[in-house]
Amino acid sequence: MRSANLLNDFAFKYVFGEDCKEANDALKSLLTVFLERKVNHVVVKNSEMVKDYSKMKNSRLDLLVEFDDQTMVDLEMQLRQTKDNLMNRFPYYSARLHGSQDMEGKSYSQLKETIVMIFFNVNIFENDNICNTFRYKCDGDLPLVKDEKEDRMKLMTIEMPKVDLNKPLEDMNEQEKMIYYFLNCHKGLDDSKIKVMIESDGMIQMLEKRVETISDDRWKKIIEDFQKLHENEERIELQLELEEAQRQMKEARKDKEEARKDKEEARKEKEEAHKEKEEARKAILEADKKVKQMVCKMYEDGFTLEQISAYCSLNVDEIELLIKS
Repeated sequence: MRSANLLNDFAFKYVFGEDCKEANDALKSLLTVFLERKVNHVVVKNSEMVKDYSKMKNSRLDLLVEFDDQTMVDLEMQLRQTKDNLMNRFPYYSARLHGSQDMEGKSYSQLKETIVMIFFNVNIFENDNICNTFRYKCDGDLPLVKDEKEDRMKLMTIEMPKVDLNKPLEDMNEQEKMIYYFLNCHKGLDDSKIKVMIESDGMIQMLEKRVETISDDRWKKIIEDFQKLHENEERIELQLELEEAQRQMKEARKDKEEARKDKEEARKEKEEAHKEKEEARKAILEADKKVKQMVCKMYEDGFTLEQISAYCSLNVDEIELLIKS
């Protein structure tokens, strides 16, 4: 085994992004394979390497690539196993890249194509596609533009675990071969498929020459340092996600408590309304009782029904019912 591992984004950037012909040729091969279009000339806009690894606050190392037609590609090897916030982060990367174009004094028809291309070492989507390309579409798959060439903003995901590593080499397409190499290049000639590809595939031979440059102890230490940075960044991110989950749980408990209080208030109001209704019913019964007592007393005292009616504002029939009841 050797220390070279293209799943490490520092090694990935070095192999494909160093300012030299060999790295540039390897990068053109990679882009040709995954964009499925011939790439003749590319320039890496951020080829500088990080010098002081210990002071890095973020171990995300992307490659910002510009084609001869000024198409821009943001290329990244994404190591994180967590899927949290991906659907927020990567459209943000895409929007940031597209919006970085200098449009002062220009027509929007001059906007160049931008592509965010992310290699994942984890499955993201529930389909069998290794590569998925996302564009702006309306509900029902109505495209934003009629001609796909006018679709200037794309997000491309490459899910490496979807490659069948047991598939015979002769049955693999160019994308699968390159991904197989990414996943297993650290094995070198110990892997039979890697050995065959190195011997017979010009594109893999080109990659192998680049990978061989990071197979010494100095690079092993650098890669280990970056792995620690990744692990630390993942811990920080997981801690932030945990804090966010705790905040949401606290908010949910607060909402639940507010709902309980509202329910209790509603119950109390209902009981109060029932109590007032009952008291009103009792008051009516008490008033009816007093009216009956008064009517009966007046009748016993010799008042005629007509006299009682005039005094109590009741008709004769109602007075008779009260006297008989």
